[in-house]
Amino acid sequence: MLTVENLEVVYEDVIQVLKGVSIQVPDGSIVALLGPNGAGKTTVLRAITGLLDVHRGRITKGRVSLDGAAIESMAAPHIVKAGIGQVMEGRRIFREFTVEENLKAGGHTAARADIAEGLDRAYAMFPVLAERRKQTAGYLSGGEQQMLAIGRALMSKPRYVLLDEPSLGVAPKIVQQLRDLIVQINEDGTSVLLVEQNATMALSIATHGYVLETGRVVMDKPADELRADDDIREFYLGLRGDERGSLRDVKQYRRRKRWLS
Repeated sequence: MLTVENLEVVYEDVIQVLKGVSIQVPDGSIVALLGPNGAGKTTVLRAITGLLDVHRGRITKGRVSLDGAAIESMAAPHIVKAGIGQVMEGRRIFREFTVEENLKAGGHTAARADIAEGLDRAYAMFPVLAERRKQTAGYLSGGEQQMLAIGRALMSKPRYVLLDEPSLGVAPKIVQQLRDLIVQINEDGTSVLLVEQNATMALSIATHGYVLETGRVVMDKPADELRADDDIREFYLGLRGDERGSLRDVKQYRRRKRWLS
């Protein structure tokens, strides 16, 4: 199990972004981490994968563990070797590299034979990448770049893969393909921690979900219960964008509607 316990994170020794966050990602699961922009979702992923230092952040309290062993003080390459991969928001591919060079970069901690196996697996999963293996990655469409980013993260054969907003900026048709792909990755034996603004997509495939708000977990339920929760449905599906401040706002909004009716 991948576990985050009572985690607190501060940026630049001033801004506290996480305030006692605890989540669990059991083996074999897809766990959704939901919440509005600025809630701290990406910071949770950075804390798990050892990338906080890059952004001048640090863990001030709490623990990140894999199978009971603490990993929060490990360097990022060692965390990859331990079995955790990440696809960052915005894809972050090497635009000047070819498709195949990007994939090989994802296997930098693997043996040469494992890299060859990883390429075969990536091309089988993403035939379009096989067709364009020699093409410069910056010329791929947004959806193809997202596939490349996911394929690159899978090159190290992670037990857990952390996906940060995979549906962001891609066409609805591609969102459905990405949804099916995440299910396939999970069925192939990789557990998934999925950060998503598209709550409908995320909760349709997740086993469990957490809702993060201003650095705190405000809901923690099985995914089917979150899908059925009126406040969640109202927050993500029923209010205009300028009204989506917090779940507390939703509760107040619903009370006003009942009173007016």
